[in-house]
Amino acid sequence: MKIILASNSPRRIELLKKLQLQFKIQPPNIDEEINEKDPIKHVLTLSKLKAENVFKDFNSIVIGADTIVFHKEIFGKPKDYLDAYNMLKSLSGTWHEVFTGVTILLKNESISFFERTKVKFKKLSDELIKYYLSTGEPFDKAGAYAIQGLGSILIEKIDGDFYNVMGLPISKLWDVLWNRGIISETKRKNFKQRS
Repeated sequence: MKIILASNSPRRIELLKKLQLQFKIQPPNIDEEINEKDPIKHVLTLSKLKAENVFKDFNSIVIGADTIVFHKEIFGKPKDYLDAYNMLKSLSGTWHEVFTGVTILLKNESISFFERTKVKFKKLSDELIKYYLSTGEPFDKAGAYAIQGLGSILIEKIDGDFYNVMGLPISKLWDVLWNRGIISETKRKNFKQRS
């Protein structure tokens, strides 16, 4: 059965490719503005909405995901320069959490889980924040930074799954796909032979 990633995120596409699975991309058409303050409920709700939106049109396995940064409040993608600046200023010198919710929809089953990673920023000067914003990198990223890009210079420590901060906890996703038998026996045999 085909796997469809309900996303057009270049980072999620890149991460799912690391699992060496064949998949197609179908971005969902949903309003991502929801009124949910709890970070876990927020990401699980949006991952499910994304997966359901795509699943209704396909008889396939659909994976939906949503990532947010949480520091006293939920930080999604910044709306503009000032919003991004305020996010980075708020995260400066502190720990925050990154949550990703994942929903996998099958013909007769829905599987949802989340991953949490803690990230500590260095103390950021206004000059560094403005420089980083001038690169344009942060504007389509939750929390206004890309840990896999230049945003890595903002990070002091990380506790947990690095890939979760990028947008998809691939180790946990692999475990779920493997344990549910979604990864075929053929794929398993090929994988074992290469090891």
